[in-house]
Amino acid sequence: MGELIGNFIVPLLLIAIGWIAGRAAEGRHFRSLARRERDLAHMFLSDIKTFPGGADATKHAAFVMGEAVIASDYLKTFLAGLRKLVGGELHSYESLMNRARREATLRMLEDAHRRGYNAVCNMRLGSADIGGMTGSKGAAMVEVFATGTAYSIPADAGE
Repeated sequence: MGELIGNFIVPLLLIAIGWIAGRAAEGRHFRSLARRERDLAHMFLSDIKTFPGGADATKHAAFVMGEAVIASDYLKTFLAGLRKLVGGELHSYESLMNRARREATLRMLEDAHRRGYNAVCNMRLGSADIGGMTGSKGAAMVEVFATGTAYSIPADAGE
């Protein structure tokens, strides 16, 4: 009986604890992202290259950026490895990319806001695999970086 517990139940219990802790951490991160997105909803964000509206905002423009590295837990990485055997979507990695993309964008907007700007144009996103997602043995991690040009739009610009 002791051997059964050591060989089967303990690893299963550790997997369950890891799954619960991972879900809780991911849920906290999604709630944090939603709260911060609401806080920065007043900021203008665009991927167009030039400042919209015809105003000369280039005098006080600044480069802003944000980056995030988000790691997957080993359980998700293991399950994704099993999924790769039969093919199909890897929803756990989609969640990983979604979180990293939103976090990097928010950090860029927070950088602009801290520096007194209320708009970011020419926003660009880039990503890099940092072990795991393209075949290495480690846990999957992804880096996403967001860059843009920050401007201050006058309050009456939308009128």
